[in-house]
Amino acid sequence: MATNRLNARTAAALDAGKYCDGAGLWLAKSDAKNGKWFLRVTVHGKRREMGLGRWPDVSLSEARTRAEAARLELRNGLDPIRERQKRRLEAQRNLHLFRDVAKDAFQARQAELKGDGKAGRWFSPLELHVLPRLGHIPVAEINQLDIRDCLSPIWHSKGETAKKA
Repeated sequence: MATNRLNARTAAALDAGKYCDGAGLWLAKSDAKNGKWFLRVTVHGKRREMGLGRWPDVSLSEARTRAEAARLELRNGLDPIRERQKRRLEAQRNLHLFRDVAKDAFQARQAELKGDGKAGRWFSPLELHVLPRLGHIPVAEINQLDIRDCLSPIWHSKGETAKKA
C-alpha cells in the first residue's frame, strides 16, 4: 500500500476533487482554496469516513498524525469516531458554567425558601448583577478579582444586595 503520495505543495496546487494520500487518508477539495481531510476506515465490518479537519487549516503532516492516532485506536479494537465523540462529551461535562451551577443551587434550595422562592429574593440579585458578567464563565476559571469586579459597581450603593449576591 503506497502511502504519502501527496506533499504540501502538490496539495495546494490541486483542483477540486478527491485525492488519496494512502492508507485511507483522503483530501477532498471543493475548489482550489478549500477542502477537508478525512480518513476511510472499516469499523465492525462497515466502512466509515472520519473527518480530520479543514484544509488548509489542518496541514498535511497534522492530518497524517491525526490519521495515525485514529488507526491506533482502530487496532486496539475501538471505533475512533465514537471515541472522539466520547472525548467531546467528557470535555463538555467538565465545563460547568456559573449560570448553570447557580440555577442548580437555587433549585436545590427552593423548597427551603419561603413561598418556594417565588418572591425572587434569593436568586434575583444573582440574576441581575452577577450572571450577566460571570454566567458564561466556567466555575473553575472564576477568581476573586472577577467577583470583586462584578460586585464593585453595587457594593456602596446597594450594599445589602451585594452581600446577597
